[in-house]
Amino acid sequence: MKQDNAVVAVYETHEGAEAAVKQLQLAGVDMRTLSIVGKGTHTDEQVVGYYNTGDRMKSWGGAGALWGGFWGLLFGSAFFAIPGIGPVLAAGPIVAAIVSALEGAVVVGGASAIGAGLFGLGIPKDSIINYEAALKTDQYLLLVSGNADDVEKARNVIELTRPVNVALHTPELVGAAG
Repeated sequence: MKQDNAVVAVYETHEGAEAAVKQLQLAGVDMRTLSIVGKGTHTDEQVVGYYNTGDRMKSWGGAGALWGGFWGLLFGSAFFAIPGIGPVLAAGPIVAAIVSALEGAVVVGGASAIGAGLFGLGIPKDSIINYEAALKTDQYLLLVSGNADDVEKARNVIELTRPVNVALHTPELVGAAG
């Protein structure tokens, strides 16, 4: 399996993750390399539905306005109901990785479909546990994958946006950790 370089940042709020996406766009980072994953609702909100129109996702519900900004910038979107995590919205290359994992029935040490998708993008198993825990606590994951130079550029931008956590994952580090 091809393992890309990746940087993953965890944000406490949707607004923090969205601000980071905007900064990455301003810095010239290719939006096709960005993925975001987070819960689409909070306990006091309910999604009524969602649909995908081309590369833009439309949703109804309390969080619809907040998520709308992402769907205009990122490519590919999906809604998943993940046991143990709950309803999750995802956009970007992570969607294809999750679907591929589901279709191939990939199981990575008991990880969820989100975890299997992250693993497919080169994220080591020990880090996946932390990212799934972040999702369970209503935090947001922002992932940029690609060649080493592009990922380093993205990491430098992301670090300025004050994420809760930011980690660089490279094939060499994955091989050493795995």
